[in-house]
Amino acid sequence: MNLTELLANEELRRHEFPVVGEKIFLAHGGDCPLPRRVAEAVAQYARAASNGDQERVVYPKILSDGRDRAGQILGCKPEEVAFVGPTSLALSFVASGLKFRRGDNVLIYFDDYPSNVYPWMALAEQGVEVRLINTRGLGLIRPKDVTGQVDENTRLVALASCHFISGYRLDLNSIGTALRERNILFCLDAIQTVGAFPTNAELVDMLAADAHKWLLGPCGAGLMYVRQSVQERLNPPIYGWHNVRCPEFVAQEELVLRHGAARYEAGTHNLLGLVGLIAAMELLLEVGIDNIGRELLRKRGWLVSALHAKGCKVLHAEAPPENSSGITSFFQPDKDPSALHQKLLDANIITSLRTDRNGQKYIRLSPHFYNTDAELQRVIELI
Repeated sequence: MNLTELLANEELRRHEFPVVGEKIFLAHGGDCPLPRRVAEAVAQYARAASNGDQERVVYPKILSDGRDRAGQILGCKPEEVAFVGPTSLALSFVASGLKFRRGDNVLIYFDDYPSNVYPWMALAEQGVEVRLINTRGLGLIRPKDVTGQVDENTRLVALASCHFISGYRLDLNSIGTALRERNILFCLDAIQTVGAFPTNAELVDMLAADAHKWLLGPCGAGLMYVRQSVQERLNPPIYGWHNVRCPEFVAQEELVLRHGAARYEAGTHNLLGLVGLIAAMELLLEVGIDNIGRELLRKRGWLVSALHAKGCKVLHAEAPPENSSGITSFFQPDKDPSALHQKLLDANIITSLRTDRNGQKYIRLSPHFYNTDAELQRVIELI
């Protein structure tokens, strides 16, 4: 299946994405509906697991397949991928697994999604200085905003690849290169770009992304990436039978961690979630991440123009393509976005309602590649 075929064949689109038969779903920046092949993969595994050992049905091939597909999507080695679940958990693993000294500092963006704020704020209890990056607009983080606020005591910079409200996408190459040259670790919350745009981990040290947004997978079946050369510096904060050597399930006198990113997988895996995640990643690879990214930018360009024609204010409307994403957030001056959000919901159009620190509410549109121009046009008609 390719993108052109999918968008031109309504029968195929309804088969692959059952949600389109009932709703116009434009909230992939929040939670995605499962594609048919993902739901069927999970259901098929669940049925097979009802007849015996649920691990033996898929184990260990599921882990090698999952790491391989994730490596293709992230541009990394399979042994650099771990399956630890939600983005929040993976980011907390990083924050609690690194050793910091009193006087070290980390740089974060206070208006990022809380999952990428709270783990770093907690480091203050260890005497770590938590610096808050200054920006000229919501989520508008430029390379010079980062390099201008780090120094010789900066150990780590933790940012999101794309802001969850404004949709502003980082210049990963410039920021990653600058931090690598300064020997500063770079941790990325990539949940708003993985599956939507090429998100290469080459210049990142750690990365986390759950599957339930643009990856089109189940909740809690996320990816964690740790660069191979960093793994010895990032100790797992939890220990169990899977990530510590225990031949024949017999505890040993010495804690010997497994090699590769499996060292962060302490116990039994979320196999139902992994089955769905693999099916979702295979779907995305079939369509092509590059193709998906181009289509999302085309959709955003159309939406920005149409929203402006309706008198709406669009966040970062003038952002260049390299800093734009699948997210388009807007509001109507002097009107309450909550009423429009409910109006769209009553028409079976699913969007997100988000609020910034100043109390301004936005309608967030986040269509995926399978949404049609006709669906977007319907939204504009109702504004």
